[in-house]
Amino acid sequence: MDVAARLFRKKGFVATSMQDISSQLAIKPASLYNHIHSKQDILQSLLLSKAQKFIEGMQEITKSSLNPLEKLQKVISLHVRLTIEHTDEISLMVGEWRHLELDSKEQYVKARNNYDRSFRKILKACVRDGYLKDLPVGVMLFSILSTLRHLYSWYDRHRSISSIELEKQLYQSLVAGLLKER
Repeated sequence: MDVAARLFRKKGFVATSMQDISSQLAIKPASLYNHIHSKQDILQSLLLSKAQKFIEGMQEITKSSLNPLEKLQKVISLHVRLTIEHTDEISLMVGEWRHLELDSKEQYVKARNNYDRSFRKILKACVRDGYLKDLPVGVMLFSILSTLRHLYSWYDRHRSISSIELEKQLYQSLVAGLLKER
């Protein structure tokens, strides 16, 4: 899975063959087919398993007794942790999901939309409770999620930064300007 994720990221899902994957693993394609049915199965497994990690993380955060601003900080931490732990797989979530077959694609899009709705609710609660400025929540969501969803690209060139430091810096960059003076 790691080899496939790396190749899908580097070459793209469509341009990567099962031969490419088996060559990287130093096995024959027939041996690979003993373990994996298709390239589509690999993509589905990679994307849906990571989407599930985001959903589980978000559910844990939303069910917690933290205040909305603390929940927002935890969501940023979730993105940092998953990006650092699964950089290649996370990179696929930006565009390669389009190559999922219908049922898997619907499942993936539904999970992403549910996640986005939960994120939006946290931002709305932050505004409602006076933590964040009364700005359009849709713009805040777009701005924050755009950065977090593309973090894998920046992280590739800055792997020496600790996850804790990265969480702090992202929180400052993404949220500090939105904080309402209290």
